Amino acid sequence: MDKLLRKKSNIILFLAPAFILFTAVLIVPIITAFYYSLCDYKIGLKPEFIGLKNYITMFTEDADMKTAFKNSLFFMIFSCVTQLLFGLILAALLTNIKKGRDFFKNVYYLPCVLSSAALGLMWYFIFSPKYGINKIAESLGWIEKADKGVLWLADTSGFIILPIIVISFVALWQYVGQSMMLYMAQISGISSDIYEAAAIDGCSKTQAFFKITLPLIKPMVATAMSLNAIGSLKFFDLIFSMIPEAMRGKGGKAHVLATVLYDQGLRYSKYGYACAIGVVLLIMCLIVTFLINKFVKTESDI
Repeated sequence: MDKLLRKKSNIILFLAPAFILFTAVLIVPIITAFYYSLCDYKIGLKPEFIGLKNYITMFTEDADMKTAFKNSLFFMIFSCVTQLLFGLILAALLTNIKKGRDFFKNVYYLPCVLSSAALGLMWYFIFSPKYGINKIAESLGWIEKADKGVLWLADTSGFIILPIIVISFVALWQYVGQSMMLYMAQISGISSDIYEAAAIDGCSKTQAFFKITLPLIKPMVATAMSLNAIGSLKFFDLIFSMIPEAMRGKGGKAHVLATVLYDQGLRYSKYGYACAIGVVLLIMCLIVTFLINKFVKTESDI
């Protein structure tokens, strides 16, 4: 094997299948999407090059994109902060318990592996005016009629509308287990000798968390935040399954970037414009990942 790997031709031969696959499923589609984003391209018609017109329309004329940018940025910031906070808390608590650790790990991680469409339908009924929370409030006498209670998924007042806030909390419930598992994996790799030495010096568990655990898991914090940011920017499934179509259609206030891309590409067959949205979404993901890795220091402080 060593003799084989000494020859550059053999190394290239081993790497070629992976490189070809990577190029075919990632590089080529990105380049193609970027080209189509510069075209007026509709189904059955030949792409017509129009330069930056799609991008100009996106940032100056499309009201749905302005709403989508606002909602997606809120969703990203909310997800990064809450996933970081609650993921760390759950990881710290479960790391320090012995009985029932595996049970609670599975409970918190289970929503991550379930179908988002099914979960969205479940939460849709929970927040529906005629069922779920409002129906319980009606039976307890807190409101007269369920359909006159809080319109959890239909209230369009406020800078950030209530349905977007509700779905942000649902997404936190669904994906906090992923952050928790990442942090627990990093924490489990810290030597127990460090904690024992700290305990001998009189360090409490709270002090050990902030002075030892937190500095040593900073690389995983940056990784988890990047995953949360990218996932929230391209978030689609819960929005699509929980929000009424009228609120995520043209002129709706519940748009995010992925729903506008879906509408332009699949509903209106404007593939060039949809590709432009996809390119902007890709650039936003790259910028956010760069900023997180730049400002969240991964070097150990101890």
